[in-house]
Amino acid sequence: MSAIAMTSNLPAKKKPAFLTYFLGFVFAFFIGILIFIYVVTKRTNPVMLDQNGKPVASEPAHDHAAH
Repeated sequence: MSAIAMTSNLPAKKKPAFLTYFLGFVFAFFIGILIFIYVVTKRTNPVMLDQNGKPVASEPAHDHAAH
């Protein structure tokens, strides 16, 4: 007897439940949020504030190779 004939007596697999689709959607949704936040934060130009809420002068990037 072949393996196909032996397994034909088993009940057919059910389609994935609604919960499986729902959890898949939630997973994809959160991954989308993470990608969106990453892209938005890459485009921002933040202004650093001191303790009084006034903007701090930005310091130029230090070139350690020049020293």
